Amino acid sequence: MEYAVLGWPDEGPKLRLDYERFSYAGKFVMSNTGKAVARVSRDAAGLPVNYGDDHLVAAIAFNEDRTDDGTMWLRYVTVHADRRGEGIGSELARFTTGRIHERDYQRVKIAVNNPYAYHALYRAGFGFTGEETGLAELVLEHPKPETERYQDGLDVYRARDLSPNEEEFLAAKEGRRPPQSVDP
Repeated sequence: MEYAVLGWPDEGPKLRLDYERFSYAGKFVMSNTGKAVARVSRDAAGLPVNYGDDHLVAAIAFNEDRTDDGTMWLRYVTVHADRRGEGIGSELARFTTGRIHERDYQRVKIAVNNPYAYHALYRAGFGFTGEETGLAELVLEHPKPETERYQDGLDVYRARDLSPNEEEFLAAKEGRRPPQSVDP
């Protein structure tokens, strides 16, 4: 797997993703966000693969906070439908966060709307801030806040109307520690 930043927000990179295979595909055509990707050219058996758009399997769009020049936001994270659940989104978030910190941003934030993304971002080294957006998303940041709130965030999701799969996922995480992460 290769990870790369295709461009920063001021460079206006655009991606055309297949909307049937990538969530939020239309958001990656916008030119006011930076873009980072995960891509492959061969499968585990060494056979050529083509996920379209330069063999992309995942992408992240990001931009600066409008009021805090020391903060960058990861806006959209998407993984090819055939590759979800493999940890690619977490690895891409970890990679992208590392590149952002190398550019002297003190914080990287993301707002997530489901327990799967919440857990994946914890695996990427983020932590719950205790804040929610007006869109019912939980705000996570890197580096992690000093106060550990992993279960607090899961409790917010537990109070919502969930699918049976989400309920099962949350039940399996009850009382558990946050997933291990390797910071960028």
